[in-house]
Amino acid sequence: MNVSLNEPFARPNRFSREEWAARVQLAAAYRIFAHIGWSELIYNHISLRVPGEPGHFLVNPFGLHYQEVRASNLVKIDLDGNIVDHSDWPINPAGFTFHSAIHATISDAHCVMHMHTTPTMAVCCSKEGLQFSNFYAAQLYGKIAYHDFEGITVHLDEGRRIVESANGKPVLLLRNHGPVTMGATVASAFSLMWILHRACEVQIATRSLGESIEISTATLDSCVRDSLTFDPLFGAGQDVFDAMQRLIDAKDPSYRG
Repeated sequence: MNVSLNEPFARPNRFSREEWAARVQLAAAYRIFAHIGWSELIYNHISLRVPGEPGHFLVNPFGLHYQEVRASNLVKIDLDGNIVDHSDWPINPAGFTFHSAIHATISDAHCVMHMHTTPTMAVCCSKEGLQFSNFYAAQLYGKIAYHDFEGITVHLDEGRRIVESANGKPVLLLRNHGPVTMGATVASAFSLMWILHRACEVQIATRSLGESIEISTATLDSCVRDSLTFDPLFGAGQDVFDAMQRLIDAKDPSYRG
């Protein structure tokens, strides 16, 4: 049953104002993923550092669909995967193995997103990876890194290798697996993932028609420089995220509770 926005969602006393705000925004991200078809049953993860609590981050409860994620049921864990405070739900080990390594070592990776959509996985499984041959991909020129497949990401030592593979790039394609985006905010990580997803969709469609048209390096550099995704004037994706959050609020604002 949908909840009216006119009904207040009280902040539980156990959460600070800063943590609660982060929880609401992260829960919104999960609902947005579900809304646009980026969820994968109960799998995959979006994680976010807890403001003012170094070494702690939030992740989805294992067993719930993204459409069931709420601010209050997100799980707070430490960098070793231990649950901090109370949770009625466990976490998926794959949800902290490389997320924790990224949060622990990359200073501006406040939000980490990972998903398994068909277009992005298809590109991750292709030998050439992402081609910078369309409008969306051009905006990611110089922003992509790769990590070779090692199996299911449940081994802590792979987390360190994943960070090394990222090498400071905000978009990491796990070969034979799926994409990872890292952002200073939930909005920036989401914006990167949306552009990547569209780039992969267009690349696959283009391949069905034949060879793609090459884009010059100078033009690619220009696209990155002019992209609104990286322009602070436009909130580095915040406007996009806010618009999507308004859609979720209109559909079902229960994630705020």
